[in-house]
Amino acid sequence: MRYVTKGIMATLPAGLQWLLWGMIDSMPVEKDYLQVFELSVCNGRQMVVHKQEVPEYKREYFLNTNAPVSGKVFVIDGVIMMNYEY
Repeated sequence: MRYVTKGIMATLPAGLQWLLWGMIDSMPVEKDYLQVFELSVCNGRQMVVHKQEVPEYKREYFLNTNAPVSGKVFVIDGVIMMNYEY
């Protein structure tokens, strides 16, 4: 089961939320309990940096979108939650 905070619901478009979940689901390495997504705008495009510490993992994505956002999203396993930090 997956839960999303009110802040994420209000700030991130649903398509981007689903994309972040998909990035976690398709990781080619063992998943750490904490996933970090750094969101930024780069040349008008959405940049997403997906990281975890153990095992070390980092992947960058560039997406075309009408409304790119900036911030950090933390996904914590156990009770999986997304939390948005400006």
